[in-house]
Amino acid sequence: MSLYRSFETERLILKPTSEEDAAFIFELLNTPKWKKFIGDRNVNTIEEAKNYIQIKFRPQLKRLGYSTYTVIRKTDHAKMGICGLYDREGIEGIDIGFAFLSAYEHMGYAFEAAHELKRAGIEEFGIASLKAITAKENVSSQKLLIKLGFIFKKLVILPNSEEELLLYEFTNEHSIK
Repeated sequence: MSLYRSFETERLILKPTSEEDAAFIFELLNTPKWKKFIGDRNVNTIEEAKNYIQIKFRPQLKRLGYSTYTVIRKTDHAKMGICGLYDREGIEGIDIGFAFLSAYEHMGYAFEAAHELKRAGIEEFGIASLKAITAKENVSSQKLLIKLGFIFKKLVILPNSEEELLLYEFTNEHSIK
């Protein structure tokens, strides 16, 4: 049993991503949309995916109690995507992010998962303001962020990058929709 909190919605289980999710993470990180909108992480084997989880996801989970969550459909236990709360370099505050396999897009799963993590971030982890970043071309993510109550704030460039990203923000003064 995990020391860290998992979450449930009507249709989903969100559990901290662990090494047992390596095959799924390998698949997700190598989808065309991930590479286009998030970037190539040079994860070329399941073993490299396991290392990626250990290096990129687990340290923050141990430090803050939250990080990346694997999104699992309750009906068949399909691993569909990830959603997480991130202490990301170059972003002041905590950033919410999500990515799903294309077979599970446009079904409301990303909204359901992100809405639950937004709620948990505010109510359970005491995060007063959440940020989100997305590529200018990623209109689907922009629409989802707006539906979640985020407001566009400005363009940003993260460290070690040249790409301008859109920065959105949700503050606790807004009601959780």
